[in-house]
Amino acid sequence: MHKIDFELIEMTMDVMKYAIDRISHTKQKIGKPLKAEALKELVGETITEKGIGGEQAFQLWKEHLAKASVPVDHPRNLAFVPAAPTRSAVMFDLVTSVSSIHGAYWMEGAGGIFCENEAMKWVVSLTGLPKGAFGVFTSGGTAANLSAIVTAREHWREDDTYKREKGLIITSIGAHSSIKAMAKVADVDILLVNSEEKLTGTNLKDTIENLTFHQRKRLFAVVATGGTTNAGIIDDLDGIAEVCEKEKLWFHVDAAYGGGALVADSVRHLFNGIERADSITIDPHKWMFSPYDCGAVIYKQPEFAKNAHSQQGSYLDIFKDEGAHGFNPTDYQIQLTRRVRGLPLWFSLATHGTNRYKEAVERGIELAQIAGRIIKDNPNVELVREPSLSCVLYRRIGWNPEDYTNWTYDNHDKGFALVTPTKWKNGDHFETVSRFCFINPDTTEEDIKMILDTMA
Repeated sequence: MHKIDFELIEMTMDVMKYAIDRISHTKQKIGKPLKAEALKELVGETITEKGIGGEQAFQLWKEHLAKASVPVDHPRNLAFVPAAPTRSAVMFDLVTSVSSIHGAYWMEGAGGIFCENEAMKWVVSLTGLPKGAFGVFTSGGTAANLSAIVTAREHWREDDTYKREKGLIITSIGAHSSIKAMAKVADVDILLVNSEEKLTGTNLKDTIENLTFHQRKRLFAVVATGGTTNAGIIDDLDGIAEVCEKEKLWFHVDAAYGGGALVADSVRHLFNGIERADSITIDPHKWMFSPYDCGAVIYKQPEFAKNAHSQQGSYLDIFKDEGAHGFNPTDYQIQLTRRVRGLPLWFSLATHGTNRYKEAVERGIELAQIAGRIIKDNPNVELVREPSLSCVLYRRIGWNPEDYTNWTYDNHDKGFALVTPTKWKNGDHFETVSRFCFINPDTTEEDIKMILDTMA
């Protein structure tokens, strides 16, 4: 199965034709999931002792399996945080895979890592962090947040006072779910400030003042959000930075979703204070138009990350040899084996230039403002809060939670749109509402109107 034969050549041509059609499409169906039992009935046994052949397997993919998947770049996929990778980035993802580059160490992946680092320099420049700051591409925001918090914890524990202490971090209930998930993996406790609105320096100061003596001893980091996933809210980064500096706490900013907006002149001022962070998470596979999966973690002082993550082993010694010296991405995050996932971003940036990125991000922000105006003019719906970044929360007047769920499934089953409900803290309770998140610049004003019309 590693040999080249005529069947392989034919299969390559089929795959390339599929890729060309996908990259150059102008209209696509949104797709909808089927239960595993239904898919099994459609495709039968695909993994057998002798194989079913590439042609048959590929036909099953095109006829059934691809249609049971929702493309994240559909212009009416406005759920969660969608994606809209540029066609050049998708194209170069093929090159990335076919190049078979191991992206952990410079010795094996120098050319690919060089390209990643060129893209990373641009990403870091958006943050305003001081000279010497740098980062690496990860599998996504969870891996980036985990890498940052492990770095913070290990740096904290360099002081023998804290060697046997279980660490504590503070964030808000508006923080992404990955913060709680990575706290479990890192085995640290987490204290949530009970507000979905902007976390301020005053909130943080008051929370710290109310800690017990032992809690304060265990507190080593604060996680602020640069654009909450639920509502696009940017915390008071300057105020939080001031408290962290005074209290000698690691300041991490999770800007996995919102970080792409650092390129947008219209909202850049809202991120003031991010340049004071010790670490930052940004997901290029969200608002930097890169294919899945591509996250990034950036450090003000990368040597702290290297101390925390650099792996040791006799089989790895060669990578530390003088003849193999160069930037080794594995030293700065939790993964050893990694693909050069920053390559598609590099190619897209090199192809289009950074000004085009600025235009595309500004379009997402503009779409949110347009949606806000349309909602205000529509008697059936109302804004929950003013749009923030590219997120819009709105309610259908008179609906209960089941109505939102049924509406979501109805539109999805028709292949029209995917817009899902969420919850918003309204006083002492959580209210079910609807939510738009705009990433794709191909989404139109007409798309927004048509989706809202289905709520009539």
